[in-house]
Amino acid sequence: MTRLALRMLRHRPGPAVATLLALAAGVMILMAMGTLVESGLRHRPEPVRYAAADVVVAHRDITISAKDLDGSTVRSTVRLPEGGTVPAGLVQRIRGLAGVATVAADDAVQVALPATATVGTGHGWGSAALTPYRIVDGSAPTGDDQIAADRRLGLAPGQQTQVLAGGVARTYRVSGVVDGPAPAVFFTDAHAASLSPHPGRVAVIGIVAAPGTDSAALAAAVRGLASESGAEVYTGADRGLAEESDALGARDLLIEAGAAFGGYVVLLIVFVVAATVGLSVRHRRRDLALLRAVAATPGQVRRMIMAEAAIVGLTSVALGVPAGFLATRWVRDQLVGRGFVPAGFPMSDGVLATVAAAVATTLVAVLSALIAARRVTGIRPVEALGEVAVEPARGGKVRLVCGLVALAGAGSSGVVTLGAGGQTALAGAIGMLYLFVTAVGLLAPWINRAAARMLAPVLRTVWGSSGYLATANLKANARGAAAVLTALVLSVGLGGSVWFLQDNLERQTLAQRRDGLLAQHALVSPAGLPPGAADEARKLPGVSAATSVRRTSVVVRFLDAAETVAAQAVDGTSTMDLRVRDGDLAELRGDTVAVSSIRASTHGWDVGDQVEFWLGDGTPVRLRLVAVYERGLGFGDITLTRETVTGHTARDADDEVLIRSSGAADLSVLAGRYTGSEIVATSGLNRRLADDLAVSAWLNRLLVGVMVGYAALAAANTMVIAALARGRELAVLRLVGVTRRQAGRMVHAEQAGLLGVAVVMGAAIALATLTMVVRSVTGEPVPYVPPLGWAAVIGGTALLALLTTVLPIGRLLRVSPIEHIGVKE
Repeated sequence: MTRLALRMLRHRPGPAVATLLALAAGVMILMAMGTLVESGLRHRPEPVRYAAADVVVAHRDITISAKDLDGSTVRSTVRLPEGGTVPAGLVQRIRGLAGVATVAADDAVQVALPATATVGTGHGWGSAALTPYRIVDGSAPTGDDQIAADRRLGLAPGQQTQVLAGGVARTYRVSGVVDGPAPAVFFTDAHAASLSPHPGRVAVIGIVAAPGTDSAALAAAVRGLASESGAEVYTGADRGLAEESDALGARDLLIEAGAAFGGYVVLLIVFVVAATVGLSVRHRRRDLALLRAVAATPGQVRRMIMAEAAIVGLTSVALGVPAGFLATRWVRDQLVGRGFVPAGFPMSDGVLATVAAAVATTLVAVLSALIAARRVTGIRPVEALGEVAVEPARGGKVRLVCGLVALAGAGSSGVVTLGAGGQTALAGAIGMLYLFVTAVGLLAPWINRAAARMLAPVLRTVWGSSGYLATANLKANARGAAAVLTALVLSVGLGGSVWFLQDNLERQTLAQRRDGLLAQHALVSPAGLPPGAADEARKLPGVSAATSVRRTSVVVRFLDAAETVAAQAVDGTSTMDLRVRDGDLAELRGDTVAVSSIRASTHGWDVGDQVEFWLGDGTPVRLRLVAVYERGLGFGDITLTRETVTGHTARDADDEVLIRSSGAADLSVLAGRYTGSEIVATSGLNRRLADDLAVSAWLNRLLVGVMVGYAALAAANTMVIAALARGRELAVLRLVGVTRRQAGRMVHAEQAGLLGVAVVMGAAIALATLTMVVRSVTGEPVPYVPPLGWAAVIGGTALLALLTTVLPIGRLLRVSPIEHIGVKE
């Protein structure tokens, strides 16, 4: 049957080419997405900072356990945003183990050198052996006023230099110059401990084994001591996981982005490929029925269909894989250029992603073809010939029931979205979008017939006799036009909802930040500001209020998983208006917390509740909720007191001090007190935020653009196939007296009717989805749509529909009807 399949494809090039394009584009997208995820999963960072250590003890992530519906235990692991710490006393306990040659604690302190405009890290000299760093000039520091500096910092032994640590500037003498893998400065161990943002705890403990020691036995012994404090033991290649590096952040980004959008993209590709292949087979039912009539068995016809789909699928793989390599390379270059991924991050060769994409698309094509041809291959030959001559008056009951179930599911998701909030509402709204599109696809025959009856007066009035023919044709070919309607609704629905969501998030974040900032100026420093900076600002004449702000993140439980949530720690809220909805921010002191309305809705928190989560270093806290506010996008979902996070952040310094003042206040005096700091207008902070949002939104726009673009390709393919399949129909009309102009007007009327129905339904679905998502994420009842947004979506869809229908139909009408009367397409 393979030879016959090749001949059929050669004589029916239109559907084959359309199917090939859909499959090749699917292979390219799946391969590019899969390669990014595969690269993240395969990446194992090489140990650099702890390359000389045999065993590393650290607390880098937290695992949360929950019970699933079936009673099984589900575990979710999330990396701690502030790194995590272990007790410093563990160093002495490990030192007493047999086989330990060297044990050192490492607790990185963020530092800045104003003389060289360098921001880096400071460490205790004892941790230099874990890399190792070696002295190339001078000697190791021996006093609290000495440092050893990396040679790349341009300092020499005996030189005096200022170092900012914890927002405080101190003058040190360079005792020696060291050489190592990254710029760093080294203090004495005692002085480094005094600068630590979390006294009594350290970030990492590194152990160097004595010669001849069994590394596995030593690791087991260390693990027994470390487990008491919740720390983990890293050995071998896993030592790189204990280091804080850009590569680890890139790895998590690739995995999270692929997981978040991969599922939606796969569903979209399956939906598109199934619709395209199904429509292609549907328009060839006459060929299949004729094969049955000349004694081909159902099994032979099915094998032929499978061979056709497999041939097209394999050809699409041959085209899609090279395109996928090019797309992956372009995406990688963009990620590196925009700072999402470091330049040296190793990308996978994509072998597994290529195989998975090829198998998935080919399998979907084969199964879709078999499902589409099941009716012709499942009935007697004479009945098959009769069915393809006249479309059945009724659709399948199974399709109707499934469509109604999908519609009910969409309605249920809408109810959940309206009754919930936060992340639950977001998930419900996205699910509602796909369920609505699925329902439209299943119920399209009934929708088309109903629309034809409703539009009949309009079509007849505008197009006259051609409108009458268009109405009759829409009713008679309701099932044939189902795929066209579905593709158009999908394009409008995705383009009008998912694409505009990013605009709403950026707009609301900036609006909340701008409207909520009551301060006119801010004191900022790249190395942070000491806790007393806000008090100094309040003492200046003309300053009415000052608030220190420290940005951090916390880990909260969400369903059976954990997620990282942006937070801020403040010593007051007099310089910001968070728009409190319930409670009172004046009570924010001690062991209390305020949360955004979206976060409160997500978890069902109310004022007065004791809420539980983990600070950025993994410390569990139980705080009393005193206020719920609405401006969570602009200021973070969680607002804590500075006392709560002290000792639990990566640096003991504030990010900024917000200042409300009159015009007479001389804030330059304040900047002069803190080396490296400056006074900036809060409008400048908002511009920086806008730039940061634009960079971070690029990846979302890229992935959403892929989805919308593929939906548009599906619509174009579907409409071209449907148009090219009408050659015999148009030939019959012209032979019975319909002029070419009347036939063309009839097609225009049909397209206008279908397009109108698709735009109305797609816009309604998009508007409902966008409204619910925006309401759940931003709290705004009405979503923002750019002035030309809807015009671009609707106009682009209309232009796409006209081009992919008018041009093929025009080509068919230019050919003599005698040439098309004997063929189906």
